[in-house]
This record gives sequence, structure tokens and C-alpha cells, in this order.
Amino acid sequence: MKASETSTNGGNGYLSDDQIAFFEKNGYVIVDFGFSEETLDALVSELHPYYNPEHLRAPSFGARIQDAWKFVEPAHQLATQANVLSALEQLFQRKPLPFQTLNFPVGTQQATHSDTIHFNSMPNGFMAGVWIALEDIDEENGPLEYYPGSHKLPEITMQDAGLEPGYQNYPEYEAFIAKHVQETGIEAAYGYMPKGHGLIWHANLLHGGSKQKDTRRTRHSQVTHYFFDGCQYFTPMHSQPGKPALRHPEWIEPGNFVYRPPHATEDGTKSAPVRSVNRLLRWLKRKI
Repeated sequence: MKASETSTNGGNGYLSDDQIAFFEKNGYVIVDFGFSEETLDALVSELHPYYNPEHLRAPSFGARIQDAWKFVEPAHQLATQANVLSALEQLFQRKPLPFQTLNFPVGTQQATHSDTIHFNSMPNGFMAGVWIALEDIDEENGPLEYYPGSHKLPEITMQDAGLEPGYQNYPEYEAFIAKHVQETGIEAAYGYMPKGHGLIWHANLLHGGSKQKDTRRTRHSQVTHYFFDGCQYFTPMHSQPGKPALRHPEWIEPGNFVYRPPHATEDGTKSAPVRSVNRLLRWLKRKI
């Protein structure tokens, strides 16, 4: 991590002119938002019972909890922290609207992609993600992988990749992106950062998860996705030209945590939404 990538403002949430320029050039910026150790540790502890059984039995098995902000208060606090919202408003000049959280106990090793295949807006470009390290991240425990400056490349839709809309074609989209990265010659950077730091990225920044070299280690993190005020929102993966698949997000309201029980499975156990079968296949593939 370069010094120019991270905030030097004591975690007050206001970015310097240099940091704003860095974001505009590179499509991301790393910031110390000033989260307390207690909040970060409480989040890791309170999330643990909700991870899918495969992960609890084999900790190297990938896991994901979607929208823990509804039932784990520290997840809600990270998504709506004033410093995060202030920084986003500086960068996009509109009010940020958090709408989704994702929590991970280990590195995702996710293929390179752009969030614009999942989320977009009209007018275009008013979407961002914020990734928070809930522990120290280094080259051994699966840091984020991203491509500085790639946010300036044209957005790639399913149609651009020669694919019909729909999640069933997502693996082919990933293969198209991998070829695109190779052809453009852009180089990857890695998100080595201390506990509590966060990375803001532009929706069109190409990014993914790097290989987790030490499978004995965790890599606890939270991602929050944000739209911005004054737009319509849609899902490009399910959209046709001229027929956007509109979204109507439920906003995560600052300072208004109301506990809602997580989704319950048929056997009555608590479980957050996960794509367990696909994740199991990816995990097994890495072990072969």
C-alpha cells in the first residue's frame, strides 16, 4: 500500500484534494475511517454463528452473509458510519444511499469483474463499493486484487460479451473479462491494509479476490454497496437494451437499526442467503 493511497486525516471522513484526485485517476482510494476496535471485533464475533455449515465445519470453505445489517448491529454501523458517507459524498457530489452488505470470513478468490454488471444507475455511474478490513490483510490471506485506472475503460454488458442476460451465463462473462484484462495489458494491485482501513472503489473498477496462500488464516471483511440520490437503479446482468431490469432497493438508514431475524432454512436453522452449491464447487476446484 502506497502512502498516497491512504487517508492522513485522522479518520475524520473528509478526503484531501490529493485523495480525491487519486480516486479520479485510479478508481479507488484507501482510507482510515476511524472505526473502533470494539465495533470491528464485535462484528466478527456476532457474525460467526450465521455462516453456512460448510464453513463452520471446514474454515477454509468460502462463506458469505448477505445483508447482515438487518440482524447484526455492527454491520449496520459500518455501512452507515458518518465518515464513510462523508467521503462518498465528496467523491460523487450526491448523497450516498447504502443498500447491501456482504460479509466474508475468508478470502473470496473471486474472479475479476466490474460491479457495473450487477448494479448501475440512470444517470450512469452513481454506484460505489466500500470494502472494510476487519483484520490485518497481507499477501498471505487473500487480499483484494484490483486494476488501477480500469474504471475509465468502457463498461462491459452481457451483450458486449456476446451473452444473453441472466446469472446462468455469468461464468462466460468472467471468462470474457479475463481475456479483456489480458488484452489491455493492465496490471493488478493488491489491497494490503491494516485492520479498520477501507477501500472505496468506483463501480467500473475491475477487481476480484486474490489467491489465499495460507488457507489456515481468516480474512474477515465487510463490503457495502452504495447508490446515490436522484437516480433510477437497475441490474445490467438481467437487462436488455432499452429494457433495464429496475431495482427498488431498501436503503440502510443511518442510526436506525431495527433487528430483523435472518432467513431460516427448512430445518429451522438460521442461515443468511448464500450460493452454497456454487461456492462448494469453487472450493473443491481449488483443492484439486
